[in-house]
Amino acid sequence: MIVTYFVKHSPLESDPRTEALLSSLRQKGCEVVRVQGQDDALPEGASLLLSLGGDGTFLDATRIAASSGVPVMGVNLGRMGFLSGAAGDHIAEAIVSGSYKVEERSMIEVSLRDASGAAFVPEAKFWSCALNEVSVMRCGAAMIGIDVSVDGEPLPTYWADGLLVSTSTGSTAYSLSVGGPVCTPDAQLLIIAPVSPHNLNVRPLIVPLGTEVEISLRSRCSDVMFTMDNRVYRVPSGTVVRTAASAIKAKRAVAGSSNFRSDFINALENRLLWGGDIRNQKEND
Repeated sequence: MIVTYFVKHSPLESDPRTEALLSSLRQKGCEVVRVQGQDDALPEGASLLLSLGGDGTFLDATRIAASSGVPVMGVNLGRMGFLSGAAGDHIAEAIVSGSYKVEERSMIEVSLRDASGAAFVPEAKFWSCALNEVSVMRCGAAMIGIDVSVDGEPLPTYWADGLLVSTSTGSTAYSLSVGGPVCTPDAQLLIIAPVSPHNLNVRPLIVPLGTEVEISLRSRCSDVMFTMDNRVYRVPSGTVVRTAASAIKAKRAVAGSSNFRSDFINALENRLLWGGDIRNQKEND
């Protein structure tokens, strides 16, 4: 069995938890191979990609594994750990015995056009998919005007610092911080949410996953900031961003056999302290 792993932050390579996990996998007969960077291809026959770190590392690992269909198992050595939930001594045993489940997560695919209507990419190694969200943000001090259409139907202009389009997986990421709803990861939807809007009467909008969302910008600056998950680009302010559901699905492996919705609710309770109210404590606590 070939198990690959990805470490974004080099100090974690020598972390005792990393060394213990990799050593245990080798002792159980696995061939363990490190993936050096986001643009590396996985070796033929790889069964799994371990993401060693936090949720940011998991997002980078998804880029490595998505096109090959190899599932990513997040081992949380970071802070929040919504995507990188696995931890503990049971991981190696679960991998070798096949005692893990694989979830499919929807992603967003993006295309960009300049002011002339010509397609372009912001850099040579640009990857057009995002697991959490896509956003456009101002670069200067002035707010920007953001025109949005959903399946060709225009919405009123947003005047704000920016706007994001999030998947249900991303509902607990950037979308949450701007007041978006929390959605279970299997919900087939997109969240359109303004960032610091200067309108009193705008709210996040939920649309079906298959909706095509087109975003164009009005800015006093020559550039705006464009992000896809944790990847950041500067693009001309006349850029038109079009998002649609990606045909590629991210595969997330989770050790154990518990219900993924239970895992998600537990993550909300334990990591975001959902229901953190003295009245919700058990009587014997």
